[in-house]
Amino acid sequence: MTRPDADDVLAWLYARQRFGARLELTRMRELAGRLGDPQDRYRCVLVGGTNGKGTTAAVLAAALGEGGERVGLTTSPHLQRLQERVVVDGRAVPEAALEDALERIRPHADALDATFFETLIAAAMLLFAESGVDSAVLEVGLGGRFDATNIVSPALSLVTGVALDHTAVLGGTLREIAREKAGILRPGVPAFTGAEGEALRWLDVAAQARGVRLRALSREVEVGVTDLGWDGLELALEGPFGPLRARTPLVGAHQARNVALALVGAAVLGVGPDAAGRAAEATRWPGRLERLRSHDGWLVLDGAHNAEAAAALARALRRLEGRVPVLVLGMSADKDVAAVAAALAPLADHVIATRAASSPRALAPERVARAVPGAVAIDGLAEALARAGELAGRDGTVVVAGSLFLVGEARALALSEPAEGRERWQ
Repeated sequence: MTRPDADDVLAWLYARQRFGARLELTRMRELAGRLGDPQDRYRCVLVGGTNGKGTTAAVLAAALGEGGERVGLTTSPHLQRLQERVVVDGRAVPEAALEDALERIRPHADALDATFFETLIAAAMLLFAESGVDSAVLEVGLGGRFDATNIVSPALSLVTGVALDHTAVLGGTLREIAREKAGILRPGVPAFTGAEGEALRWLDVAAQARGVRLRALSREVEVGVTDLGWDGLELALEGPFGPLRARTPLVGAHQARNVALALVGAAVLGVGPDAAGRAAEATRWPGRLERLRSHDGWLVLDGAHNAEAAAALARALRRLEGRVPVLVLGMSADKDVAAVAAALAPLADHVIATRAASSPRALAPERVARAVPGAVAIDGLAEALARAGELAGRDGTVVVAGSLFLVGEARALALSEPAEGRERWQ
């Protein structure tokens, strides 16, 4: 077969976004089978939940690595580069390696009409096997029960929590969404969650229906947190795996639960406390309360795109900043703009509505602005950020939130890095 150039392979992959999300596993199992079931050649961990699952997956992967393993990690969506989704031993795989894997998968994906996400997960599974990883940490993409990652037989399943998001696909109640998230649980396989309150109650119901004993941080682990502001958090965990102390550069008290869940998962898998602590201290997660120096001020990036995430961001900003001069807000059309705006807009002196240029799902800035009295709509992120910088003034803070697509584009601009330049649906 003649090898198409890289751009052709990636153009082919991105075109598969038109298939959307198809929540069933038959096609994914067939695709993996055609590749020799690479997911069976290493231990797998599934990390699901509504918010925080990327953070949890990243810390857990780092802990396994500090424990002496070769580790694969797949997360989604990416911020700036596609290969962020396929990481081995803490480094994104080379572009050429990912493109080669996609080229080999291409005829099978075409034959099966595999989706963009299924194809990328298959590529990750294949590259992990060929890299000789001992374990792979797989962040669930959407829901859990029918997500492409759920073809594996996990050694551990983690569910960060349950909140209302993707309601058109997963259901409009916590009970319905909990049922989908609990789909990654298996009888006899360790399962932990950071969920609390009503979310935990419905997860318990769903776990019991699957014959699974679900263990919750709130029932088994005492988590003491010292908020260090923009320097991160100090954690003190007391639980069935003994005491553990850790410091993390991740910002915001809401990250404590995600890091704690990862460290408990690491303990279940045999990672010692010293290695787990080193992993927590070394792990950073771009685009989640990330603060960058930008010209004469500060740029704070956070992908909060649902009510729960926006509320967590608002609590963190109140503690870190009190108020902020400018909020730059952009969201996808299928999100609850009113709920996110209600949480974040009261903290800002000025609100600028904009949109991610790469995302056809992005809501028009004028429609975002309607949710915030007095907001200004600017259809162009670079122009929006320039105006925000003027309003914020010297050493002022500009917060960009509402969409990981928007955050990825803002990050590229702030770091003077090239934009991906491809249409983003997922």
